[in-house]
Amino acid sequence: MLEVSELCVSYGAIAALRGISLKVEHGSIVTLIGGNGAGKTTTLRTISGLLRPKSGKVTFLGENITRLPAHKIVARGIGHVPEGRMIFSNLTVAENLAMGAYLRTDKAAIARNREYVFGIFPRLKERLRQTAGTLSGGEQQMLAIGRALMGEPKFLMLDEPSLGIAPRLISTIFEKIVEINRDRKIAVLLVEQNANLALEISGYAYVLETGQLSMDGASADLRKNPQLKAAYLGG
Repeated sequence: MLEVSELCVSYGAIAALRGISLKVEHGSIVTLIGGNGAGKTTTLRTISGLLRPKSGKVTFLGENITRLPAHKIVARGIGHVPEGRMIFSNLTVAENLAMGAYLRTDKAAIARNREYVFGIFPRLKERLRQTAGTLSGGEQQMLAIGRALMGEPKFLMLDEPSLGIAPRLISTIFEKIVEINRDRKIAVLLVEQNANLALEISGYAYVLETGQLSMDGASADLRKNPQLKAAYLGG
């Protein structure tokens, strides 16, 4: 579904990504793990058109999308839930969800999507008229995912969905990610600091270190890898 080939991205003179390549198959959950500053967020931002690569290629459903602007990439079916959620704090929950459907015109389908979001995250329906900035961290993450789903994506990228969330809600968020993948057949590329949890729900994983891929393989195999365990899984 998605193929990243030899991607190089720089911030001025600093190389953030140095020739990374990865694939995401239809209907799969793939995770990208690595330490702070490894280039995980840069990878997602480049795929979604927010950053321009120095070289390399991003192919989605057979189309080269490397140079497309971000709004056209969204229209192709790629949803991005950014690190820090980036909700519209001064808008209501309802208005945030409407923003997710900004490029769509089919009102009946938008209404069905909204009901699907409420089915996954009932709390959003309860808080529909509430200003988004007053929600808890977990509720804001639900809203960020719900907003992305309003665009009816075929492919969903999630950047650190557990960040700043109460521990009791983290498992709920991850259960919902699995549910979305299973029920909607939406492929997922997950960046997550909680490597154990990420490897538990994904089928395949890539390990990124200082802008280069150091390891990849089936998630179940990587969970047993001594080197990975020592570095990311608490020994």
